[in-house]
Amino acid sequence: MTDAAKASNLYVPKLATLLRAGYGLSDLRADAVAGLTVAIVALPLSMAIAIASGVGPERGLYTAIVGGFLVSMLGGSRFQIGGPAGAFIVLVAGTVHLHGIEGLVLATFLSGLMLATGGLLRLGNLIRLIPGPVTVGFTAGIAVIILASQVRDLLGLTLAGGEPAEFGPKVAALVQALPSLSPPAALVALAVIGIILAVRRWRPAWPALLIAVALASVAAALLGLPVETIGSKFGGVPNHLPLPQLPDLSLAKVLAVLPAAAAFTLLGAIESLLSAVVADGMSGRRHRSNMELVAQGIANSGAALFGGMPVTGTIARTATNVRAGARSPVAGMLHSLYLLAFMLIAAPLAAYVPLAALAGLLVVVAWNMVEKAEIAHLARENRGGAAVMATTLALTLAHDLIAGIAAGCVVAMGIALRRRLR
Repeated sequence: MTDAAKASNLYVPKLATLLRAGYGLSDLRADAVAGLTVAIVALPLSMAIAIASGVGPERGLYTAIVGGFLVSMLGGSRFQIGGPAGAFIVLVAGTVHLHGIEGLVLATFLSGLMLATGGLLRLGNLIRLIPGPVTVGFTAGIAVIILASQVRDLLGLTLAGGEPAEFGPKVAALVQALPSLSPPAALVALAVIGIILAVRRWRPAWPALLIAVALASVAAALLGLPVETIGSKFGGVPNHLPLPQLPDLSLAKVLAVLPAAAAFTLLGAIESLLSAVVADGMSGRRHRSNMELVAQGIANSGAALFGGMPVTGTIARTATNVRAGARSPVAGMLHSLYLLAFMLIAAPLAAYVPLAALAGLLVVVAWNMVEKAEIAHLARENRGGAAVMATTLALTLAHDLIAGIAAGCVVAMGIALRRRLR
């Protein structure tokens, strides 16, 4: 293959490659089952992540439907599943707090342009240069912040004022609100956590997240528990996609949200390519990193047109897709179509879901995000790596994700330089 041919192959979606090689009925059957399996996982998770991010549950579904479809159709990975991710909760919530929903949509749209440009400039491989301890540190930091963000709904607390965005003031406000704890909400949340853990232990092939949320919703409705639900807070979920609409692209608005868009771009690139690497390791395949970035960019801009939030490759759902026997990106496309079918047919059912149930779900997600084995390994055998991880974690909590990543990379470079000069 000539250099020109190799270069052009970098930007061929995996779907096109697989269709040229031949795609039969047996492949479609396998992808249909895998897509349904992933959709069952993605349904409650997409709504939970959206609510935790400070937006309505429907925006999580818009993101998984539109963004997820585009990621699979155009991406450079055979198995990647795109959608809203827990890692973005902190950044999205902060953006909504500062710029409102319109600012979030614009930042997502601009982030899409940045990601696509990065792919076209072949920056896909550069993301892998970020030190491993930095990734471990900021992932743990995000998990802690997600956990803190769920305490209010988890325990049914009533805060005197609005919940602070910063981590320290948020924790202080939650502690002050503890006397307002709602036993029914706490019971629902604990039941969801217990059911998820029990199903994963004794019936790992079953959709633990959906089972837990469904049982909690039915129980809360039948028992008439006084807990806040999607219906009572948001009025339910619409049964249709909105018409596509360009965000306000005025210079003042663009400049205002540019830092948020850059943060979405950095985290989206890291998360997506890590997810693609995980899929490669599980399947023995190899993704095209630059095509993946281009697809993620198109997916983000596309989701923004429908009022969605940032899209990225999601490690847990991608791994579920591989384990469910997917054979091509068609599985990811079908996962999005299944979610669309739920919105069109069964959206009213979402109104009965307790917010405490979704909070319990996200607590499990946050716990699973923490790379506990890697943290223990760094603490035991790599003091330099442990210092990098701790710095990244501390700055992520004290300031924000970008500060954490930057500080961690600086410390890692300083340690590497010191070792070379010895």
